[in-house]
Amino acid sequence: MDVPLSRSRAAWWVAGFVAAAVVAWVLASYVGTFVLGVFLYYVARPAYRRLQPRLRSTVAAATALCVLAVPVVLLVGYTLAVAAQELGRLAQTVDLGPLAERIDPYLDVSAVVQDPEMLLRNPDVIDAGQLLAEGVLEYLPLVGTALINLFLALAVAFYLLRDGPRLGRWLRGTFGNGTGTFDAYVRAVDEDLGSVYFGNILNAFIVAIVAVVVYTVLNAFAPATGIPYPALIGVLAGAASLIPVVGMKLVYAPVAVGLFARAVVADEPLWFPTAFVVLTVVLVDIIPDLLLRPYVSGRNLHVGLVMIAYILGPLLFGWYGLFLGPLVLVLVFHFARLVLPILVAGERTATTTAIPGDRPDHEPVEADTAGEPPNDSPESDLA
Repeated sequence: MDVPLSRSRAAWWVAGFVAAAVVAWVLASYVGTFVLGVFLYYVARPAYRRLQPRLRSTVAAATALCVLAVPVVLLVGYTLAVAAQELGRLAQTVDLGPLAERIDPYLDVSAVVQDPEMLLRNPDVIDAGQLLAEGVLEYLPLVGTALINLFLALAVAFYLLRDGPRLGRWLRGTFGNGTGTFDAYVRAVDEDLGSVYFGNILNAFIVAIVAVVVYTVLNAFAPATGIPYPALIGVLAGAASLIPVVGMKLVYAPVAVGLFARAVVADEPLWFPTAFVVLTVVLVDIIPDLLLRPYVSGRNLHVGLVMIAYILGPLLFGWYGLFLGPLVLVLVFHFARLVLPILVAGERTATTTAIPGDRPDHEPVEADTAGEPPNDSPESDLA
């Protein structure tokens, strides 16, 4: 039976739309901070789930973030800052086109950090700390803004970890219609966001950090000039790991060929390019892939769509597009896969159409018509 729209009910709807508009405006103003918080949530969630049975939820969430999320952010920030310095030096000799304009605002700020190769040659902790403190004081407003945004992102991740089940129950009770469609949609989104964020993007960050460390240390023992721009090449290798099949081979294979060619032409020892290839294949390529493969496998998204999201996201939105692009892809993909067919079929067909997660107790569990196995993953914190 239709409920008449009374004046008070209409007033509440207007108030709800106003509140939704304010929330949307806040999210749009700090969209980078919020998507970074969602990423940190998925990074810390596996550790939180292991700690939660042994510790209180608050302690488990804080411990998981301190052990995983904070070190990842600091290491990635330091790595990108060093890579920005090398990219700035490259821009002085090579015309980078529009890329030079995009990186120019970050070049001065990246001077806050100390080049790790300089630290290896002169490992004076006091001098390094002095330079870092002077750089922080010089760019205090920018550093303060970055720290505030990082605090907000960690707060978002913390409360998603601690109060995820409560939020999931509220979502099911408010938006669930009893058919299981909403539950299936949220479970599918959560599963793929876990593989995209914790599997793919975290894998790229880890590869970049490991590559920068390996190449910087290797350069300290180089017989001559060594690897050109080691931090920049390491970051590019991590970014290339997001590309299916070939991955980081697009970066280190040409560099290896160049090192061997230079060694032959300049009559330099061949052990350095050989060590570059061996260390890259073992430490940068194989080991991170073996450790993180369980989190990347089982992904439902098409690899081509994921690659396009990784490329278009940063181009359209900036740095946070690396997180926002895959998020938009996952939301739209599963809406088109699970919800749109029911909306197109109409209400009569929707009540009888089987979808993943919408199986009455008296019906046997069968594989989906597309040939995919049923989703038997653990229940999501958010669903």
